[in-house]
Amino acid sequence: MSEKKSDLVIVYHRQPYEEVVEDGVLVRRENKSPNGIVPTLKSFFGHVDQGSWIAWKEASDPSQPDFERVVEISDAYGDYRVARLALSPEQVRSFYHVTSKEALWPVLHAFRERYNYDPVDWPTFREVNYAFAQAAAQEASDDATIWVHDYNLWLVPEYLRQMKPNAKIGFYHHTPFPGPDIFNVLPWRREIVSSLLKCDVVGFHIARYAQNFAAVCESLVEIDAVERAHVDNVDDELRGALSELKTPVALTYEGRRVRVVATPVGIDVGFVEDRAEQAETSELENRIEEELGGKRLLLSVSRTDYTKGGVELLNAYERLLERRPELHGKVRLLLVSVAASNGMAVYEQVQQELEGLAGRINARHAQFDWQPVHLMSTPIPFHELAAFYRQADVCWITPLADGLNLVAKEFVASRTDGGGALVLSEFAGVSVELPHAVLCNPFSTRSMDHAIDQALDMPEEERRQRMKEMRSVVSNHTIGDWADDLRTAIAQPKLHSLSFDDKKIA
Repeated sequence: MSEKKSDLVIVYHRQPYEEVVEDGVLVRRENKSPNGIVPTLKSFFGHVDQGSWIAWKEASDPSQPDFERVVEISDAYGDYRVARLALSPEQVRSFYHVTSKEALWPVLHAFRERYNYDPVDWPTFREVNYAFAQAAAQEASDDATIWVHDYNLWLVPEYLRQMKPNAKIGFYHHTPFPGPDIFNVLPWRREIVSSLLKCDVVGFHIARYAQNFAAVCESLVEIDAVERAHVDNVDDELRGALSELKTPVALTYEGRRVRVVATPVGIDVGFVEDRAEQAETSELENRIEEELGGKRLLLSVSRTDYTKGGVELLNAYERLLERRPELHGKVRLLLVSVAASNGMAVYEQVQQELEGLAGRINARHAQFDWQPVHLMSTPIPFHELAAFYRQADVCWITPLADGLNLVAKEFVASRTDGGGALVLSEFAGVSVELPHAVLCNPFSTRSMDHAIDQALDMPEEERRQRMKEMRSVVSNHTIGDWADDLRTAIAQPKLHSLSFDDKKIA
């Protein structure tokens, strides 16, 4: 493969493949995640002559000469290079498990009480971000497009702008972005914002996060102007907790115009629909239906994380069984809460709470032939998950805070039969796209109780009409549309001053 510099560099914490050992041999195979982010990012390489992907890999001794720093890939997406940073176990712990997960993650999700500053080693966070930037700069041509993904790489744009002043730099947040009262808890707030303002494009899932970003910037630095536009297709009757009527589209700072994009990640609808209708899935559906024996299935799928609201959901389910004894023996909750594998105490505590609550519910309400709740803590292969989506009477997704939530979209896409009801938290970013779900406030027991009652008691005609509306939304903004939005934004000419056009200047 040619050693020429890359026209496109993607900087993402995950490698674009799965590494597994088969018969003692390391094998790299295509990532099978149904949400499609990794393959979609790889598809960007089809638009350039040369592309590179920057990721990290833990190495017991990063100085060892046998560490494979560059992996040459040739697959359906083209020829590209994966430049890998060798991070020591201590660097991984400090950069990812401590700073990213104990300090930044809780603030992004507005859990100030869980923010932990004491163990943070900010110099190591800078060091790792600098290493990412350096690796990207080494791969990139002088005018390359460089896309950086997610909050644990917040400082990369600052360093990249110094190394590659003519590059087009984009940054996309896959998490929520809070307002100034929350974000400014971070002692490094100015450093983070200064770095993001070195980008040409900063992206978010929804307008609320973009508005919060603009407000944070205005609270910390002298923003010359904020350019805003109206958000399309906002129905006053369907507006939820995260809805916005306007969104910032550009900020002007120190003579530079930084574009702001609000475009939610989509899913590969074709993949989900095809998998949902495969014979293998149908066979599993039949087995699930037989096992349920006429019981109604409530399904919830998430990671084990305090932001995901699993504890609150189990409490709501327990209240449901206590309020409505006529449902005993007639419903079953399958809670898939995939346990964290990194041994972080905060997630282990949540896991213990979930196990304790599930055990209590079963102990109080189980009958000889009925277990009210089944808790699964290991990942489910997608073809199996699709079968559960298809059999679920209600998909119950009620995070306390979530940047988007692709499970809700997967559930909708899998329901080619037009059935099923979706109960969705107003504080999941996807609720802005799916206002026809049964929306609820997970901080209110009354709202949670009303939502699950509404979903269970909903007339068939209404349920199908709501699903029809949601399927239209999910089908009309896929993962490919998200990718096109990003490509369009970054492809616009670089502007160094604000053009005062017909958009409102606030």
